[in-house]
Amino acid sequence: MRLLDALRRLPKPVTATRLAAETEISTRQLYRDIATLRAGGVLIDGTAGYGYTLTEDPALPPQSFSRLEIEALMLGVASLGDLGDDTLTTAGRNALARIVATLPDRQARQAAHATIRSWRPPESRPAVTIDLDLLREACWDEVSVHIAYRDAQGRRTEREILPLGMSYSPKTLMLLGWCLLREAHRTFEVARIEALERSGHSFRPRRVQLLRDYVVLRTAEWKRQEEQARTSS
Repeated sequence: MRLLDALRRLPKPVTATRLAAETEISTRQLYRDIATLRAGGVLIDGTAGYGYTLTEDPALPPQSFSRLEIEALMLGVASLGDLGDDTLTTAGRNALARIVATLPDRQARQAAHATIRSWRPPESRPAVTIDLDLLREACWDEVSVHIAYRDAQGRRTEREILPLGMSYSPKTLMLLGWCLLREAHRTFEVARIEALERSGHSFRPRRVQLLRDYVVLRTAEWKRQEEQARTSS
């Protein structure tokens, strides 16, 4: 709301630096908030380096969801508390709050009294010591990273990888990457990564093809396992 208010009040176009100072956030967070507002239907013209202008659109309809869609949104964000890290969980809650704020009163009340809940038994989860924000940004920007990794046997290796994506589960957080040392797909338990540094070497647009190749490999592996299970039974 403060960002929207600043966009309405300040002379147009408003630079990112001015907006960040006005709302007391970093410019990086500002770019994220601009993207979030745009995704929510707010019309904002302009780009980084030039400035932003808020375009009011009275014809823009409010957000509207069915009761089941509201329950699904609430459950999905609540599950982040069980699966995600604190930063990701906070981002999900903030995004949900913006969505709920656009709902009609009746649907907003449904969101406040959702009947589906997420819960899992408390269990120890390996602590992650690296900067997850840096790792996420490397995945988004499609640039390689240098990591120091200690495997389950205690062996420590250093390598450069192309980070393709992260997978959250109740027990651990995994990183899928293309290892330039082994020239193959590898999965890494993020809690075992002892050091992380962004190298800045872009691998765009290889990411999509590398992910497709990984799906083909895993599908073939699953089929082999199913066939072995049938023959052994």
